[in-house]
Amino acid sequence: MSTVETIPEVFAASEPNTENNGVYWFNYDGLKVRELARAMNAVQARFVTITAYQLPKDEGFRLEYHWDLAGRLLGFTFDLTGSSIESIYDLCEAVDWIEREIHEGFAIDFVGRDYEPLLLKPGDTIGVNMREVAVTGKEVAK
Repeated sequence: MSTVETIPEVFAASEPNTENNGVYWFNYDGLKVRELARAMNAVQARFVTITAYQLPKDEGFRLEYHWDLAGRLLGFTFDLTGSSIESIYDLCEAVDWIEREIHEGFAIDFVGRDYEPLLLKPGDTIGVNMREVAVTGKEVAK
């Protein structure tokens, strides 16, 4: 059985995790989100959620994928310079709602999935929760 301590072995990584407020963070350069989902499925981790936020200025977005493994919360960060990342919906159906919410709230595209029906009300602007839109009122490209 895999544990938090064995996760670096799963990714053949030399970097250990860091623990902060009960979350074990793993930051592996070059890790792809689909590789993460496959590995988490293989060790029977349970998907919890994705946290999304816009980075300062034009630095893009950060997505934090959270998984539970044997009662411990694991966190994996992905920084996006653009506005898209691969969907893991076909690997983990539990991401359906949160990928849709992040798509509509931050205008981040999860490549490889459909979004119909929209969660927003008809006429709402995709990306309404982006900090830039909320502060400046700029229109976000649809």
